[in-house]
Amino acid sequence: MASDSAGVVTRFAPSPTGFLHIGGARTALFNWLYARHHGGKYLLRIEDTDRARSTEPAIEAIFDGLGWLGLEGDEAPTFQFARSDRHAAVAHELLEKGAAYRCYLTAEELADRRARAQAERRTFRIDSEWRDADPATWPADAPYVVRIKAPREGETTIDDQVQGSVTVANSELDDFVLLRSDGTPTYMLAVVVDDHDMGVTHVIRGDDHLNNAFRQIVILRAMDWPVPVYAHVPMILGADGAKLSKRHGAVGVDAYRDEMGLLPEAVFNYLLRLGWGHGDREEISREEAIELFDLSGVGRSPSRFDIKKLLNLNGHYIREADDARLAGLVAPLIGSNADKSLLAEAMPQLKLRAKDLHELAEGAAFLFKVRPLSMDEKASALLTDEARGLLEKISARLHSQSDWTVEALEANLKSFAEEQGLGLGKLAQPMRAALTGTTTSPGIFDVLALLGRDEALARLDAQTSSADADPTI
Repeated sequence: MASDSAGVVTRFAPSPTGFLHIGGARTALFNWLYARHHGGKYLLRIEDTDRARSTEPAIEAIFDGLGWLGLEGDEAPTFQFARSDRHAAVAHELLEKGAAYRCYLTAEELADRRARAQAERRTFRIDSEWRDADPATWPADAPYVVRIKAPREGETTIDDQVQGSVTVANSELDDFVLLRSDGTPTYMLAVVVDDHDMGVTHVIRGDDHLNNAFRQIVILRAMDWPVPVYAHVPMILGADGAKLSKRHGAVGVDAYRDEMGLLPEAVFNYLLRLGWGHGDREEISREEAIELFDLSGVGRSPSRFDIKKLLNLNGHYIREADDARLAGLVAPLIGSNADKSLLAEAMPQLKLRAKDLHELAEGAAFLFKVRPLSMDEKASALLTDEARGLLEKISARLHSQSDWTVEALEANLKSFAEEQGLGLGKLAQPMRAALTGTTTSPGIFDVLALLGRDEALARLDAQTSSADADPTI
């Protein structure tokens, strides 16, 4: 870590018009990691200048998603709209410097010029006669916008930390608007002013903003402000190579938590590896990520979202997770009768195969079923008259057993299977159906132990032939 890097300041600046997109979460992650790696500061800014589309629920969803991933800002967030007066003041300062101008072109005049350019098949560029007009000629009460005076000669080069060196001819830059005719600042102006005032040294964002960087540099140079280091990260694509959208599955961070039942550390790890790499390593902890992350590891090509990889990674983190923590997460998915202590006891077995919290909840549901058990179709089919006769023998065997541990139960039932000349599976299948109402569960000895002696025997007896049970109830 460089000794002079403590001055690094990054920022994540979402627009609160909806949920926290998974692509936005990755941008936040890269900013957070870069600041942490360099001992710097990571800030949040809510770009809420679009008043029609910015909503409080969206702001809450963004903070909620960032909090779940552990990516809260190091200071209180900045709200862009609240700084509108400051943005306008910079525009007026640019006017005074002669780096911007009042443009009185009407919407009709601009539309006419744009149509003419289209008819002549040429790129439309603002070429306003007001650019160099004498202020004495400005109309007294006519509406106007404030435009930047973009350079018309030479070129601008950005040494992007991800995209490499990118050069644009200054003739390609237009005199974009800084202040609208109602005096409100544009996004382009607000971003530059906020980044400067927040002390942002590194702008890490999606590569769809690369063109904006060249325009923003015009403002920075006009104000004699330092140009930040830019790093424009490629977008995330769906598995089919198209832009990631709802048709590819969940795209909001909240859906990964609530609908898919994923752990934050799994999503954190997956997003880290989505466009950044360190050798062939897939599983990287938060602490390791801080130590290893740098922009040199970010690729230039778009990443493809692979939901199977994410689920496999989540399965890994479920197996690594604390049992009591998992019980606390799974209990609300089961219902009010879920006993967290029993869930925690069952977790070592439940989490062996589960890839998400919903699978854990489904696997644990048998523990809290109330007799008479409801049976799924496959379990009901297993409980034939022959199977119930076998269950009656098993129940009689187990009624005489006092040591109700996994080891003792396994020894007793294996011995019984040998006596009957049966494979253990022939016992386990109908037992599982009778004890859980399904055909999938943890190991049958674990099921018996977790249910406890009284409940396990009661469930077995309810399905025996002597009890004349109906296996469909």
